[in-house]
Amino acid sequence: MSTQTKPTKRTVTPFRYDIVGSFLRPQALKEARAQFQNGEITAEQLREVESAEIIKLVQKQKEVGLQAVTDGEFRRSWWHLDFFWGLDGVERTIVDQGYQFNGAQSRPETARLTGKVGYSSHPFVSHYAFLKEAAGEDVVARQSIPAAAQFLFELDRAENQESTQAIYPNREELVTSIAKAYKAAILALYEAGCRSLQIDDCTWGALCDEQFMAFMKQAGVNVAEYANEFARLNEEVVSGLPEDLIVTTHVCRGNYVSTYAGVGGGYEPIAQTLLGIDNYSGYYLEFDTERAGDFKPLRFLKDNQQVVLGLFSSKFGELENKADILKRIEEATQYVDLNRICLSPQCGFASTEEGNHLTEEQQWRKLAFIKEIAEEIWK
Repeated sequence: MSTQTKPTKRTVTPFRYDIVGSFLRPQALKEARAQFQNGEITAEQLREVESAEIIKLVQKQKEVGLQAVTDGEFRRSWWHLDFFWGLDGVERTIVDQGYQFNGAQSRPETARLTGKVGYSSHPFVSHYAFLKEAAGEDVVARQSIPAAAQFLFELDRAENQESTQAIYPNREELVTSIAKAYKAAILALYEAGCRSLQIDDCTWGALCDEQFMAFMKQAGVNVAEYANEFARLNEEVVSGLPEDLIVTTHVCRGNYVSTYAGVGGGYEPIAQTLLGIDNYSGYYLEFDTERAGDFKPLRFLKDNQQVVLGLFSSKFGELENKADILKRIEEATQYVDLNRICLSPQCGFASTEEGNHLTEEQQWRKLAFIKEIAEEIWK
């Protein structure tokens, strides 16, 4: 494989072989959640099961060779809504329809405003403290949260617009409140020991989706201005944070029970705006299918940033063809130096508690396969 420089390993996150963070829920956890929902066990008993399964998960991540570990999002139902629900002025709400995916629809839940957005405390802080202790000192304990732009996107859903506008008739005040609450939450996680924060963001996957962009334009929305608002909000959240907190972001194009959202489209329409956000150390980008387009948008990546190529699918258990993966990495090096590339699945294995359609054994085999390829390249 050709390269502009000698391949080198990385000692800080993101690592050459990495993860997005969520893992398939083990059967014991699924059963405990069902029992809790049926009133058969207490919240404390559910937490005990979650804690036991997280300890096992951390050990398994270490065994497969990961240098950064997560709690698998085992205490969450959703990758994003649980975080929103933990902020002040936000409630869990049932709506008529869930999120629409290709051939599937999610549970019909959302986050809706009941008052001004704020931060006083958040359950994720104690969740992280547990992970940090379970992880020990030999690996990085990573926390993931949904992007501030994702929260704004949720509040802009048609079902939520009335309540959002009633509480925040001034759009700028809403954006400022979200940024302030988010920054407070991040600093609380930092105080709990977090030094690796991953910000998950589906908004960019939507804004480069041809179908969604057509819908937005038809509704009279200026997509470029909307993207700029998201970028400005996300940048405000991650500006001025402690220097030893490494912040990365993950862009998703839909990951629910092994399905995707939208029709697809390359990153080109939003690449300059997305990759222009300051203070991200790396971008986890989905590139596992042709829906994501080519690597040309990577030319906008800053010199001090890594790109984690999501060339492997978390949606199915079969392993990718190694020759094809190596070829795609070679293609990416036309636009970004090999030593600014890392590898991971395109998303987590269970963005929601339902999980994707593969087995736990296949999940671990896929991560071992990514490690194998990365170690061949970055010796």
